[in-house]
Amino acid sequence: MATVAVYSLKGGVGKTTLAVNLAWASATHSARRTLLWDLDPQAAASFLLGDDGTARDKAQAIFSRDVKPESLIRPTRFERLDLLAADTSLRGLDHLFHALGKKRRLAKLLDGLNKRYDRIILDCPPGLTDTSEQVMRAADLILTPVIPSPLSQRALGEVLIWLDRDGKRHAPVLPIHSMVDRRRSLHALALETQADWPVVPMASAVEQMAAHRAPIGAFAPASPAGKAFSHLWTGIERKLAERETRG
Repeated sequence: MATVAVYSLKGGVGKTTLAVNLAWASATHSARRTLLWDLDPQAAASFLLGDDGTARDKAQAIFSRDVKPESLIRPTRFERLDLLAADTSLRGLDHLFHALGKKRRLAKLLDGLNKRYDRIILDCPPGLTDTSEQVMRAADLILTPVIPSPLSQRALGEVLIWLDRDGKRHAPVLPIHSMVDRRRSLHALALETQADWPVVPMASAVEQMAAHRAPIGAFAPASPAGKAFSHLWTGIERKLAERETRG
């Protein structure tokens, strides 16, 4: 099993869009048994994948051992793709992690799912918090969407400084140009400067996800955004395969 965290210091950079579409690509294109674990109390990923809200206010209880993760996991309507939904109880997750004092609680929970899934995608809340520290300790690969703008790029720099602060090893970080409009000079300059970063375009199909409550690949696979996510997931699988070979 490999765990891929989709994380950003900033909100509004396409994080949930990335997580949902890559989870679908994992399940569909790679035929992997895939779990999308929504850790963001806004629960946008849960909404997009069709969460019915039957397990309301139980998401945080997983971490205090009051509820087993398996009891809250639900299949989505997409083959091989399951969802562990978020809810508003996760607003207190940072305080819980701080009180527990267990830096690898999330990692241990993920280890308990390793026979059930091949890939777990974490949709993480923004910010540098106790939750994000748990995520960084648990992930095998960290994807960071970056809008081609100075503020978003500065946020990435802050994340890298934070990860390297104590000199310990951490999962590889893959920055991804998100919500790209090549007509904008600032975006074009950023793409030229970081030419090796993957690119996800700004697209109307992204906005249509909420109406369809589905990943782009399920309703517009031939669109530029649909192709971009498919291509991106192929590259991620390649990176995970290289990691497994080295391991």
